[in-house]
Amino acid sequence: MSTNVELGGNERDAHVVEDICGYVTAAMPRSFFLFAGAGSGKTRTLVEVLRRITGVVEHQAGSEFAKRLRSRGQTVRVITYTKNATAVVSGRLGENHLTVVSTIHSFCWELIQGFDGDIRDALLALNADDLLEAKAAASAKKRGETDTDRKKYAKIEEKAVEISSITKFLYHPDKTTHGPGALSHTNVLEIAAWLINNRPTLRRILEDRHPLVLIDESQDTMKSVLDALLAVAEERPGRFHLGLLGDHRQRIYFDGHRDLPSHIPDAWAVPALKMNHRSQKRIVDLINAIWEVEMVGRTQPKTGFAQHPRKEKSGGIVRIFIGDANLTTESKVEKEMECAHIMAQITGQDAWSGADRGYKTLALEHKLAAKRGRFLDAYSAMQLLDKDAVNPKGNGERSGPGMVRPLLGSVLDLEECVDTVGRLDEFYSMEVLRQAATLANLPDEIAERRAALDKIDSAVAEFAMLTREPGSTVRDVMRPLLEADVFEVDARLLAAFNDDSAPPPAPVGRGNEDKEAKRRRGWCALFDTAWGEIGRYRQYLHGEAELATHQVVKGSEFPHVMVVMDDLEAKGSGFSYERVFGIEELSKSDLKNIEEGDETSVDRTLRLLYVTCSRAEESLALVLWSTSPEVAEKAILKTGWFERDEISMLA
Repeated sequence: MSTNVELGGNERDAHVVEDICGYVTAAMPRSFFLFAGAGSGKTRTLVEVLRRITGVVEHQAGSEFAKRLRSRGQTVRVITYTKNATAVVSGRLGENHLTVVSTIHSFCWELIQGFDGDIRDALLALNADDLLEAKAAASAKKRGETDTDRKKYAKIEEKAVEISSITKFLYHPDKTTHGPGALSHTNVLEIAAWLINNRPTLRRILEDRHPLVLIDESQDTMKSVLDALLAVAEERPGRFHLGLLGDHRQRIYFDGHRDLPSHIPDAWAVPALKMNHRSQKRIVDLINAIWEVEMVGRTQPKTGFAQHPRKEKSGGIVRIFIGDANLTTESKVEKEMECAHIMAQITGQDAWSGADRGYKTLALEHKLAAKRGRFLDAYSAMQLLDKDAVNPKGNGERSGPGMVRPLLGSVLDLEECVDTVGRLDEFYSMEVLRQAATLANLPDEIAERRAALDKIDSAVAEFAMLTREPGSTVRDVMRPLLEADVFEVDARLLAAFNDDSAPPPAPVGRGNEDKEAKRRRGWCALFDTAWGEIGRYRQYLHGEAELATHQVVKGSEFPHVMVVMDDLEAKGSGFSYERVFGIEELSKSDLKNIEEGDETSVDRTLRLLYVTCSRAEESLALVLWSTSPEVAEKAILKTGWFERDEISMLA
């Protein structure tokens, strides 16, 4: 039974679980959108609702709902954004046969797997849409259609011929697949959306399996998938319902709806979690102010709710430091350490000054993290090889480009078995080789088997020494392993390693570059990269580096946080702290987007600032590297976000 009474203090959101149970179990159920801000207890709320509507916790309406599910062989589907989130929800929920928890990719593949003819139809339709869009874009240009445009049409048409010949499609939610019929993660989402929209049978299958689908982090769910599910819910009232959970203020990917609340139908329920259980009051006040700010260049509406801290969390410390962006990277790092020592004095917390570095540093852009983390060459090479897989992603995909495996996996695992002077721990190295199936295919004949083992042993020993040689490159270290076939590698890596040709020149300006030429430049750059950068790059992918980006820490929290803002080193065009603070003028694309009501770099940067600041529990330090520090100081004061004594200039 819904209370619809908002309580105060720490119990402000106590009614929300029961309200949602009421929407779901009513005679005429209602879909709902749960607004759940940073640190609001969204996962706890989701789990408590599931426990009630599946009969785990005594609940009259929930027990009846669970009985209906069992009698029809149905389950509640919970879609999460990452594999980690899936594990958290499943772990808290425990064994529950009426609930299926998975990532969006697993859900979509489960829905379409085996319907190869339909998948082919969807790919051909999407490919045809690409051709129409390419022709429309060309005709809209002043100079009209060019040879480059016609080449693009030809490639799209060639792709259609290739798709038509495929009879079996391959996909795995947890890894990249290769070869004819292999689908990417994005492919699977796009195909599922198209098929839900265009195949009534699939909509009936969805309804029959899962009459209720709950989507976590719905603000970052791909628009086409979310819209397809919204259409099913509208078409089948009383039989299929959605529950969307999330906070559009924390959207960090372009796939999701820009302003999700505006897409919620009027008939839906819109409960809200308004408490912030994570952060101290000063930090909650700051993130509320960031979202409410009126700013030139902002087009995103200020929909949502202000958050309230817990009564006992009445403190918290925030400081912003402003320095000259033209300093060297090394000088900036030193200054940031000084900021940390100042925070230690202000807060009295050793976490800011101890050798174990008890605070988390967050950055805006991957290149900034790569430069600060001393793996820029490795990062740049990987970006040329596969720009879609080079970065750690919030959905849990953090293994890097598939074509470089096992470099970022088994090879680095093997290096961890080597001490500082190149001695190999044979016990642990054998375990790495066993896990990689290196020893699974040895010859049966004893002499041949011994020869194969000797070859592997010699190669691994040489590899161990080379990893500790100053100046060793990726080519140097990988050579003995590749020559001895120690690990199974992607055919593209092996072909590139054996190719002695020089890399093609980089394109001038922003000219289009052939995909294979770009990839060849990437391979050459990777093999010439200093070996030590590869391990640091993997640490970054796994979120183990000192400096992380907002994508890696999405959903995470830390007692103490430092946010580094440096547009000059980030060199990104989609975000700009200088524009947010009025130091740099809006770009032409920003002005055009304002006219058309589209998202600007200011909108994107404000959201990322909101996300990074809201990770902090106790204290927060922001470091802005500006091309005009004095102007920045005045602009920051003008925002009203900080008191005068919370702003410090770095000499």
